Amino acid sequence: MIKYERFVLSNGLKVLVHQDKSTPMAVVNVLYDVGARDEDPAHTGFAHLFEHLMFGGSVNIPVYDEPLQNAGGENNAYTTNDLTNYYCQLPAENLETAFWLESDRMLSLAFSEKSLDVQRKVVCEEFKEHYINKPYGDAWKIMRDLAYKHHPYKWMTIGLELSHIEKAQLDDVKRFFFKHYTPVNAILVVAGNVYLDQVRHLAEKWFGGIPPGVKYNRNLPVEPAQQEARRMVVKAKVPLDAFYKTWHMSARMDQRYYVADLAGDMLGGGGSSRLYQSLVKEKKLFSNIDCFHFGSTDAGLFSIEGKLVKGVDINAAEAAVDEELEKMKTTLVEEKELQKVKNKTESIMAFEDMSVMSRGSSIAYYELLGDAMLMNTELEKYQAVTVDDIRQECRQLFRPENSNTVHYLAEN
Repeated sequence: MIKYERFVLSNGLKVLVHQDKSTPMAVVNVLYDVGARDEDPAHTGFAHLFEHLMFGGSVNIPVYDEPLQNAGGENNAYTTNDLTNYYCQLPAENLETAFWLESDRMLSLAFSEKSLDVQRKVVCEEFKEHYINKPYGDAWKIMRDLAYKHHPYKWMTIGLELSHIEKAQLDDVKRFFFKHYTPVNAILVVAGNVYLDQVRHLAEKWFGGIPPGVKYNRNLPVEPAQQEARRMVVKAKVPLDAFYKTWHMSARMDQRYYVADLAGDMLGGGGSSRLYQSLVKEKKLFSNIDCFHFGSTDAGLFSIEGKLVKGVDINAAEAAVDEELEKMKTTLVEEKELQKVKNKTESIMAFEDMSVMSRGSSIAYYELLGDAMLMNTELEKYQAVTVDDIRQECRQLFRPENSNTVHYLAEN
């Protein structure tokens, strides 16, 4: 059980405190309820761009990293389609330094053409390196566009088009910031060798005076149920043929999410999984194969992808995948196989919460989902899944009309 205290400042900032006296460190985690799904379709990539801009300095602190490093701290951030998370760790005795840094960039991020130009170039190079020039780099851009016709998950966190970042203007960037990076749209978690009264005092001192902003209420288009299979063949200069297939799955807070998650582990969770044993080890159709999903807040994608062994016909490889899925749909898995992936899930969750930094991030994430206490009770949802639930979910999930397939072929 991970314990925490919770209070809300008058400007709407949610603050959660997790005390751990066994460490000399403290973690300050600021999660903003904004991700790539909240972008204008004509101006995508902004949430990720801000991950870079937020380290470009604020009005009173020109270089974010310098004072944090002087205080013995380290920091990082990440952006997804659903959220943006900034976190730092430093000796608990220097906790106030982190409050000063985080509050100043929330209140008064330094907007300048120079900063925007620098970070715009960094992001554009990242786009080119990972999504244009890298082999298979555009595979998920193609897949998302194939699978989603309405929901903004149709573009990746990096953005839909390189031109959206290349043409980003300072006024566009400012509007995005003042809409989303506000106390009422943020969650502050402080964890480690800290005290509730100390955190309350520092939160009031450094964040209490920041204007609340206007709570952003999503009104995103819902992706209609897919009615027919979608397929695409792509040819490119890559070393091996690759296979990508996705199915629409339930949203993060749906009970079916937990069933699909466990089914995915059975199919592709490592060397003992069904797909690896059958298609890599025995039949030698794939050199590697993965099964995963994105953990999306809204209805997401369940995926199987793999690189084929040279000379294998991709249609034969796909038929072999379908054969394994058919087994999941028609035959009950054994109790011991289900218990094995439940045990694996439990150990992963326990391992993730070993460090105080991970605990701080988890508290923020579950609070965003609606209730931080869920991190202490979610395992029960996995344990409640039955072998019949797995079969029923596979029948519903792996319907042909719910599928999207990309054959990514190497040019001769």
